[in-house]
Amino acid sequence: QVQLVESGGGLVQPGGPLRLSCAASGSIFSINAMGWYRQAPGKQRELVATTTGGGGTDYTDSVKGRFTISRDNAKNTVYLQMNSLQPEDTAVYYCNTKGLLPGLRWFDRWGQGTQVTVSS
Repeated sequence: QVQLVESGGGLVQPGGPLRLSCAASGSIFSINAMGWYRQAPGKQRELVATTTGGGGTDYTDSVKGRFTISRDNAKNTVYLQMNSLQPEDTAVYYCNTKGLLPGLRWFDRWGQGTQVTVSS
């Protein structure tokens, strides 16, 4: 069983920063990709940023240059540093983790979501 615990969401003024964290725990053999997605009201969930075990990263165009994804492999934790936040970044942000359980079974887990609201 793999659990993801997210933290760091909240209310921030336009132009401000927030940092999200997501820690994976449980019986994990290895973690491959970790990433962040978001879903705004009335919209589909979309990819924000991902990072692979090899350190590669990918961002959706609208956050490039403003958001940075990073990962602490020793802690099975992924972070999303969000700078220059704009009202259009308002959404529920979800952590996603993919990897292997003992016995080399694949897992794909979602966090519970954390609300990010950008408003003056």
